[in-house]
Amino acid sequence: MAMEKIEFGKAKIIAEKKGLKPGKVKGTEGIQFTKGNNNRLNVIGWDEFEELLGKRNLAIYESAGWMKIMKADRQ
Repeated sequence: MAMEKIEFGKAKIIAEKKGLKPGKVKGTEGIQFTKGNNNRLNVIGWDEFEELLGKRNLAIYESAGWMKIMKADRQ
């Protein structure tokens, strides 16, 4: 299945249902979803996560319940 870009609100709902939180990779601008028990990540708020997506021109894509963060202009 192809990955489809989804709205931030939908991604947040999917993440929360899966027990995922927004995270930032320590010492970098990298962001990803986390269960919160990864020593390489700091859990951040949803507002900061959304802001970082916008600053870095990233979007959330989904396929069959799997989500991935990629460049927003991906075709």
